[in-house]
Amino acid sequence: MTTSALDQTRSGERTEPGGFFGAGRAFGVLLVICGALGLLASWVITIDEFELLKNPNFVPSCSINPILSCGNIMKSAQAKVFGFPNPMIGLVAYPVVICVGMAALAGARFRRWFWLGLQTGSLLGVVFVTWLQYESLYTIGNLCLWCMLAWVVTIATFWYTAVHNVKHGIIPAPAKLRQVVLEFHWAVPVLWYGVIAMLILTRWWSYWSTHVL
Repeated sequence: MTTSALDQTRSGERTEPGGFFGAGRAFGVLLVICGALGLLASWVITIDEFELLKNPNFVPSCSINPILSCGNIMKSAQAKVFGFPNPMIGLVAYPVVICVGMAALAGARFRRWFWLGLQTGSLLGVVFVTWLQYESLYTIGNLCLWCMLAWVVTIATFWYTAVHNVKHGIIPAPAKLRQVVLEFHWAVPVLWYGVIAMLILTRWWSYWSTHVL
């Protein structure tokens, strides 16, 4: 069985006697990239939210057509679930992901509870964006390109944090399951993104078939 790039080990990845766990370079790079893209998306949406507050007729640049309409998303109740714009959560959460990735690249090692905390945070994030996906498709009836970028990076952060934790035994798993996860780690995000793409395609098939195909 071949070894995936994310399964490659080095001295900094081994569990230390004090119960510390490091991370591979590939995982660290992925966290930095996902955190940076998520922060970019959150920042752009937040700026547009402020513009909408100043001018209700403001049209965000990502409002491209009747389906890809960021303005409608931003004006919805779902965009302010906790009483403030959702992207403000990203302005706090994604820098944490960047910091963890940078620390991993620098060779930092953390205790089990730290990695489980990252797993819990990314799980909450992926549950939240999944709910937002449903609301965007079936309640609001619009999509936001920047929001979809946040969906993509949140899913990747959650899944590859899980892969890391299974790999190091932070999340207990049978040996065979661990081998499958490490060997076919790419399959879950591919299927996940594929399902989202199919839902988007089927939800507005009449529009896509008329204007795109």
